[in-house]
Amino acid sequence: MSPTPPATPATSRASRDSVVIRFAGDSGDGMQLTGSQFTAASTLAGNDTATFPDFPAEIRAPAGTLAGVSGFQLHFASNEIFTPGDAVDVLVAMNPAALAKNIDSLKAHGILVVNRDGFSAKTLRMAGYEANPLDDGSLDAYQLFAVDLGRLTTDALVDSDLTAKEVARCKNFFALGLMSWLYDRPRDAMIEMIETRFGAVPRYANANIAVYKAGYDFGENSDQFRIRYEVPKATIAPGHYRSIAGNEAIAMGFVAAGQQAGKEIFYGSYPITPASDVLHFMSKQKAFGVRTFQAEDEIAAICGAIGASFGNMLAITATSGPGLALKSEALGLAVMAELPLVVLNVQRGGPSTGLPTKTEQSDLMFSIWGRNGESPVPVIAARSPGDAFWAAYEACKVALERMIPVILLSDGSIANGAEPWPVPDVSALPTITTRELDSAEGLGEAGFQPYARDPQTLGRSWPVLGTPGLEHRLGGLEKWDVTGHISYDPDNHHHMTQLRQARVDRIAEMLPPTEVIGERTGDVLVVGWGGTWGANLTAVRALQAEGQRVSMVHLRWLNPLPRDLGEIIAGFETVLVPEINNGQLVRVLRERLLCDAHGYNRVGGQPLRVTELRAAIEARIHAVRAAA
Repeated sequence: MSPTPPATPATSRASRDSVVIRFAGDSGDGMQLTGSQFTAASTLAGNDTATFPDFPAEIRAPAGTLAGVSGFQLHFASNEIFTPGDAVDVLVAMNPAALAKNIDSLKAHGILVVNRDGFSAKTLRMAGYEANPLDDGSLDAYQLFAVDLGRLTTDALVDSDLTAKEVARCKNFFALGLMSWLYDRPRDAMIEMIETRFGAVPRYANANIAVYKAGYDFGENSDQFRIRYEVPKATIAPGHYRSIAGNEAIAMGFVAAGQQAGKEIFYGSYPITPASDVLHFMSKQKAFGVRTFQAEDEIAAICGAIGASFGNMLAITATSGPGLALKSEALGLAVMAELPLVVLNVQRGGPSTGLPTKTEQSDLMFSIWGRNGESPVPVIAARSPGDAFWAAYEACKVALERMIPVILLSDGSIANGAEPWPVPDVSALPTITTRELDSAEGLGEAGFQPYARDPQTLGRSWPVLGTPGLEHRLGGLEKWDVTGHISYDPDNHHHMTQLRQARVDRIAEMLPPTEVIGERTGDVLVVGWGGTWGANLTAVRALQAEGQRVSMVHLRWLNPLPRDLGEIIAGFETVLVPEINNGQLVRVLRERLLCDAHGYNRVGGQPLRVTELRAAIEARIHAVRAAA
């Protein structure tokens, strides 16, 4: 007769509208993989999600040090969300350094799960602890669960043929299984994802599945966890969705634009964080006519792209931070030659090498003005990971249709973050029409005039390379309008300077009416751009729900500005411009629109926190009312 199995501990259930969880450990602990897998499971469970991967710049920081801590934050909810969250509800810390670096982000009474096996005398010293925080009462403000992740992982793989080092690397899947049980993530779907991820090496797949199941069962059977949480499905518009990261979305936008325009794509890039993932993705798209060029430096990357544009390809180059400075001279050449080109800048912390893996919005002024001479360039910015697809597509459309180089701005939080994305109907994408000229017939006695212009866009034609009769001169020297001959004439130079500016200004004519979120009059208008979208929208909606007279505008085009922006601003007592820089868009608005604009600036390499932004908006509201 078999023995009676032990009784399963009674577990109650609780419901939560939203949860913010952060996985943290050494760079080699697999926190990014753990977070991305949990995100995918949450998306499959029907929740809205927003993520913030936060990893160190050091390639091999010593294990156990604060410098080597890698984190992945996920916000999943039963309602629509726009940020990865401020304070976290759950912190999973794999060692003392991960605890020390992230404990301040955990809410009071939040859930703290730590890998007790990682708390040795050595790792405690490396993290700066004089005593073990698991024993000294310093964590009493939290719901502490110390779990022997290392030992339990080893127990789950006692019969495997993995080495001790390989076994140790599986402990992140124990944490994943435990969190999957705690928040009722779909177990079978997660196992299928593990099989897909490690299918090429079955023994790794089997080991990680075994450890994942062990973690899940530990939550089910342990007497530590007496409450299990449910986050109901979100109400999401019907459609076909997938989780997408910003860099991947940008690359897809480029490929879609090339297909819609019927153009092969040349993507020239020098690998640089956090833009490198776009190069990785584009290198796999040869079936869509994409040719990638991993250049030896930033200058070669953009010059190669300019040559490809001369050869009638959709030419794209990408960089981050200091790389944009290196590209500036050649970008001026593209302005003078009037060639279509997209320059992607995934902004990161600066100056110089700065904070390679952290986010910032500090390249706006450089993008608008950072070239020698009067060298105007249109500037467009993505606002979220999913929106990055549309911003990339629009940048390509404007570059090709108007024969002009365009700067596309993203940032580290958009590039690495992910969200559910409604997959668009390719047949419904906006058309892209180029002004290619493939014959010299019918051009009259004057023959080909390389700078003859479309009267609406002021863009010149795009002669097909090698066509007899369409030979012409290109270069960085000033040109006569229409003929394209070299010119040093002062009046012509003045005319061409004004004309190049007018080509950028006329883009404003194609922009739709600016969306105002809220009433068109009130106390405060929040004007944002780029990756501040989620924090701005969340803070503004919360204040609107309280009856505050606050509205919001989020700009996609930063050069030129929308023509109706000044009229919208005039309906409000004051303007607040939140930015992850020292105040750049706010200066542009003051200079161009002569408006009462104030900045909210936080430059910490992290996304803006909703609670802090909300307090800044409330302060502006109080200031307006005090002055009334």
